[in-house]
Amino acid sequence: MKGRALLAVSVAAAVLVTVVTTAVLLWVEPKLSKAEAIKTGGLAGGAVVALYALWLNDRRRRTEEARHVLESDKVADERFARAVEMLGNGADQVRVGAMHALAGLAWSTPRYKQTVLDVLCAYLRRPFTHEIYTLKADDPDQAFRGQSEVETDEEKDRERSVRLTAQRLITDLLPWGQDTDPTLYHLDLTGANLEYFRLEGRRVGRLTARRTAFYGITNFRDAHFGKPALFSGGSFRGRVDFRGVRFAGGMSLQDVSFDHRLEVAGAEVGEFLHLPPTPPEQVGSLQLVAGTRVKEDPTGWELTGREGATFQHHVEQD
Repeated sequence: MKGRALLAVSVAAAVLVTVVTTAVLLWVEPKLSKAEAIKTGGLAGGAVVALYALWLNDRRRRTEEARHVLESDKVADERFARAVEMLGNGADQVRVGAMHALAGLAWSTPRYKQTVLDVLCAYLRRPFTHEIYTLKADDPDQAFRGQSEVETDEEKDRERSVRLTAQRLITDLLPWGQDTDPTLYHLDLTGANLEYFRLEGRRVGRLTARRTAFYGITNFRDAHFGKPALFSGGSFRGRVDFRGVRFAGGMSLQDVSFDHRLEVAGAEVGEFLHLPPTPPEQVGSLQLVAGTRVKEDPTGWELTGREGATFQHHVEQD
């Protein structure tokens, strides 16, 4: 009904423009023939109709684009639901395929990226342990070297491979280098068992890794954390590489244990730093941004920029 009304208005406007244009031309140019005046007036009226046609085509185009977006969103939602459902499949290859499907969805539909990261993190938070963590916690892959036979559970071996895929996809999805994505994506790995976890060079928002166990080499070199990185109650069973990391939102190492050395050369901490009661075997100094609040005794840590930091708890009682 509305379209018909607009069409009637446009036709009436075209007729009016034609009549007015013809009359004005005959009044301004008396020598102009009536045929020429009517022809020019008709062209002016036709222009009004043409403008209406252009507007109508643009409206149809926008409607079609909106419909296409809705269909794309529906397809993406269906893909996501199917992939999440497949994560509960008993076959490890199906679970790996589901994870790759989720990662592909995150790349093709950026609004899903944080959701996909949440799902992958949730998968890694599922209870899991492996015999090689006991045999060689600092470097699980080495548990098989020098031993003729290492008895492991085949089902656990397959699940380990799936979990390593989840870790790799998390790393791949996070922005780094020349990636212009300004979004800070958050990771919640509370209580997870991670193996050879890598975030080197990645840009992350908040990292929650409370009570998380890190097996093998943990590599965060040159990563940037825009929000707090929380490792409270966690354990690093292998070597840790924090060289060049920027903990702009602060870092908590409260009650964290380090079984091997921690490399922090060039690392920078802002906002706050909560230190563990037992210092690790440290390689390099940790730079503090002016105004950083340091909790617990810094004895055993090589901290630079201390003149701009404030120290709390029993340090203040000395």
